[in-house]
Amino acid sequence: QVQLQESGGDFVQAGGSLRLLCASSGNIFSINTMGWYRQAAGKHRELVATITSDETTTYTDSTKGRFTISRDNVRNMVYLQMNRLKPEDTAVYYCNFREVRAGPHTYPELWGRGTLVTVSS
Repeated sequence: QVQLQESGGDFVQAGGSLRLLCASSGNIFSINTMGWYRQAAGKHRELVATITSDETTTYTDSTKGRFTISRDNVRNMVYLQMNRLKPEDTAVYYCNFREVRAGPHTYPELWGRGTLVTVSS
C-alpha cells in the first residue's frame, strides 16, 4: 500500500519562506505527475503546482515566481519551496501523485493528508 505524508507546514510572517516535503511509502516503481494543491478555509481545493516525470512544471498564476516545485525520483519525494509568502497563501497544502506504479498495482491518483501553512500579515 502506498501512502503520502506531507511535512514542513508552519506559521510564518508575510515575506517569509517555507519548504514543504511529501514523502511516500510503499514499493513505488514510477510516478508520472507529482503536484501540490491547497485548500483555504471555506474554499475549494486548488492547484498550486505540478511536475511531470520529464520535469515539466506548471504553476497557478498566483504562485508563479514565488514557488518552486521539484522532485526526487530516487526517493519518490516532491518538494515545494515557497518564498515571499503572503497571507492569502494560508491553507492546508496537499501533495498529489498521479499514475503511480507500485508492485503489481497502478494507482490513478493518491493524496496526502495535508500540512497547514499559516502566513500572518
